[in-house]
Amino acid sequence: MQLNELAKFNLPDIPGVYLFKRGRKVLYVGKATSLRDRVRSYFDDGLIATRGPRIVDMVTKADRLTYETTPTVLEALVREAALIKRYHPLANIEGKDDSTFLYACITQEAIPRVLILRGKDINFKTKHTHNGQKLKALYGPFPSFTQLREGLRIIRRIFPFFDTEKPVIAHGKHHRAKLEFNRQIGQYPHTFNAKEYRHTMRQVALLLSGRGKELRMMLKKEMQIAAKDERFEEAAEARKALSALNHVQDVSLIRDERLVESAKGIIRIEAYDTAHLAGTNAIGVMVVVENNTPIKKDYRAFHIRGVQKNDDIASLREILSRRLKHLEWPLPKAIVVDGGLVQKRTAETVLAEAGVVVPVVAVVKDERHRPREVIGAHRAGVTEVSVVLANSESHRFSLARHRRARSKNLHKA
Repeated sequence: MQLNELAKFNLPDIPGVYLFKRGRKVLYVGKATSLRDRVRSYFDDGLIATRGPRIVDMVTKADRLTYETTPTVLEALVREAALIKRYHPLANIEGKDDSTFLYACITQEAIPRVLILRGKDINFKTKHTHNGQKLKALYGPFPSFTQLREGLRIIRRIFPFFDTEKPVIAHGKHHRAKLEFNRQIGQYPHTFNAKEYRHTMRQVALLLSGRGKELRMMLKKEMQIAAKDERFEEAAEARKALSALNHVQDVSLIRDERLVESAKGIIRIEAYDTAHLAGTNAIGVMVVVENNTPIKKDYRAFHIRGVQKNDDIASLREILSRRLKHLEWPLPKAIVVDGGLVQKRTAETVLAEAGVVVPVVAVVKDERHRPREVIGAHRAGVTEVSVVLANSESHRFSLARHRRARSKNLHKA
């Protein structure tokens, strides 16, 4: 398949799953936050470096493409797993076996739990774990532990379930303690209703099997029947679950996918700097370096708002916060800031508040503004040479943008 063939598929800029095919044979299944952008990435010049020869060979062999849209990235995640299980595409499973994949499993218990298990811990013939735990259902395979864990965390907020390491005892103090724990974190009401919990688990099973449309229909029907029978609390609960499902906050899944995409074979670094003279025309910049090459099309400048005078810490906090709102920008392998431990910790705090896990590296300067020390490069998995290059480029770009802004103001005067 060639890039010029994509136009005929009219790929939308929304979440979903895509299938590369040769004739009727499915070669590869993937998920996307944006079907349009994700599929186009398979035709980049650097594909062999980022995805490897197996994927390049798959794209070359493919002569068809189909896709399904999903309301959320969460549903794209579970739909991808369901389609991989159905078709066993060679490009997805080549070089792997069941032992390396991850599965979401529902236990066969009076009070079922949802567990994440590796294939090596499951006997697929008997649906038992290696320690004898009977499993009612398995969903997967899922390629990413981080995304599966985050997906289950989101589902649990809407349809609460137990995910404890040990079984939940049906009677006695241990059972009450577990229920109390879940109540305290907002997952259960004060009383536990076994019938309602079994119903919730059916909803979880539908979602994990990639049958989101069927689940929505079920919730709508329950809401209508309950309202007709004047069971208004039940109608409200169904409406609440439906609304939560339709407006699921899967920001972290989007960011995780962006991070995974950017990390495959490319060392992407973002560096930040600010420039201001006498507290005026404050400019913050972000530059991007990939494999020691500046990617100027990804440079961004921020006019800093609401920061008093020369407050570099507040300026850094503002530009990083604004950058993190752009979920469409891929996350880097590392973030570089100009300064010492204070700047590094400020950036780490902003990232933590946004739920983003990216290491921060700081470049300490001497009195002549030359790099004196690099803090955190080894831990971030990047070289000091790359960090200094990114930092120098951010300083050059911030000064250039500041001069341009100051020149415009002078002309206005």
